[in-house]
Amino acid sequence: MHALYVTSVFLHVLAAIVWIGGMFFLVLVVVPWLRSGNRAVGSKMLRDTGIRFRNVGWACFAVLLGTGILNLGLRGVGFAHFARPGWLTSPFGRAVLLKIGLFAAVLVVSAIHDFAVGPRATRAMEADPAGPEALRLRRAASWLGRLNVLLALGLIFLGVVLVRGWP
Repeated sequence: MHALYVTSVFLHVLAAIVWIGGMFFLVLVVVPWLRSGNRAVGSKMLRDTGIRFRNVGWACFAVLLGTGILNLGLRGVGFAHFARPGWLTSPFGRAVLLKIGLFAAVLVVSAIHDFAVGPRATRAMEADPAGPEALRLRRAASWLGRLNVLLALGLIFLGVVLVRGWP
């Protein structure tokens, strides 16, 4: 069982690294590079990069969900624990609930960004890169991306709390 737990934690951390690292690469490298060049060419590159990363990101979410459930189970936490007030108010239980809540928020924000605002923004940028609709949608997509980065940092913090306890 220990080998399974270690393997599951390894896959969980690896999926988090790929997802969060990809977000930081987009925010810190790709977007600034695109802002310095031709917006029409940049919008196509951003669209193509976004579609590829979207697929990777959602695969990471599936791995994170599966390994997260397995990790809890291998630590002795079952669905019945979520009905126990004493467990829910314990430091570990609070951290688990917060992490689940943040992960759910990430899924919602990602879905809005990836399947609604992001595609509309890239279409608007291709049609009229300097137009008001493109600008509005780009800003909305940017804010959703920033929110996801903050939520991801919260998830990392809670992952540490689950292993090491609250500061």
